[in-house]
Amino acid sequence: MEWMFQIEGGDFTNAGSASSQVKKVLKQINVDPAIVRRIVVALYEAEVNIVAHAFRGNIAVHIDPDKILMRLTDDGPGIPDIGLAMQEGYSTASPKVREMGFGAGMGLPNIRRNTDDMHISSTVGKGTTLELTVYFQPQTKS
Repeated sequence: MEWMFQIEGGDFTNAGSASSQVKKVLKQINVDPAIVRRIVVALYEAEVNIVAHAFRGNIAVHIDPDKILMRLTDDGPGIPDIGLAMQEGYSTASPKVREMGFGAGMGLPNIRRNTDDMHISSTVGKGTTLELTVYFQPQTKS
């Protein structure tokens, strides 16, 4: 199963609609509720990051029998220092975004905490790509 969502920067009214739709599908195919929660938290945080920081973005979701793959790309300012952005509490959110209750600097750390695999790449002045994987069953390390 695959879905594509287009996200508009600044559209806080619809922020979370993609993660909500994915949640419904995961429940319909009987994914463990604890796994669904992890996926929805990670996807929501990433979706809000696009809304809060970028001009626009796309979310591609692919559900396999054993995992979900999510690729989020945006046209935005990019992240100058990914290591710094991964630190809890670090935020570049505007005062307006903070007034709405977003921008506490927990987005990327929450995404990392709720995914099994996370890759982030960013080019200043162009945008950011996040690739996220969550497995439906616990993975054993070989």
